[in-house]
Amino acid sequence: MHVLVVHDYGPLGRVLLEDLRETYLQVSPLLISELDSVELTALENWIPEDTGLIVNALWLADPELAENDPEFAHKASFSLPVALAEYANAHGMALLQLSSSYVFDGRKQSAYIASNPGQPCNELGNWQWESEQAIRTLLNQHILLRTGWSLGRFVSKVQQVAAASDTIQLPGKCRGQPVTVTDLARVITAIVLQIDCGAEVWGTYQYGGAEDISMYELGLAIAGLQGIPSGLRVVDDMPKWATLEPANATMICTKIRNTFGIKQLPWRSGLSEELALLSSAGKVSEISDEFT
Repeated sequence: MHVLVVHDYGPLGRVLLEDLRETYLQVSPLLISELDSVELTALENWIPEDTGLIVNALWLADPELAENDPEFAHKASFSLPVALAEYANAHGMALLQLSSSYVFDGRKQSAYIASNPGQPCNELGNWQWESEQAIRTLLNQHILLRTGWSLGRFVSKVQQVAAASDTIQLPGKCRGQPVTVTDLARVITAIVLQIDCGAEVWGTYQYGGAEDISMYELGLAIAGLQGIPSGLRVVDDMPKWATLEPANATMICTKIRNTFGIKQLPWRSGLSEELALLSSAGKVSEISDEFT
């Protein structure tokens, strides 16, 4: 099977391509460096005719970014996925599309299951939920994979605050399941391999790290990393950006285990590697900017 990986300069695309290229699959990258300039009506110019599966590895997991740039959030979380689904349907291809726990409003007292309807409370969740519904209607052969918190996002947040202050506020009332880039790439690769084997596994799945945790506790874990400025204080408080966060972002991930045999791995074991990946991704971005 020919797999097309749609990606940007973020670390997920690079790690996923490395993992897939170690398999027997034929793998092609489609780099989208500037989404604003992408002409969605010209997909036939970029997607090889023999593509069997499109994997959209543009991972949006930052509601703050979406609120600050709603036009980008709309195009990345809705317009592009829907255009890919329409193209896949017209050409007999399948699509694996990433979503997130932000499709839920966090009011449920227990963890969300894959069949729970979305009730988003922020811009990112709204477009991801709209995208999910459109893809289900447009394309039978689809995988919608909801992820937990991007661990890299919180590592970057702590780094940014630590560069200018000795205190970071993170709310103890918000709970979720961090996911590392390496682990997410592992999960996607496992799904792709089973699709290639002809498994009829289409539908909606959820994946988060094995341990749910509050943002405050997550901040404490990140602050202890080598490479984070020492002396950083983490306090249990609600900064303005965190008002976009659902109180409960935890998801039950038994469906992906029962269907694909994919077990949840502890995100803590990937903390240092995530920090290193973010550093290398930043260097790649700087190099690309020099040649733009």
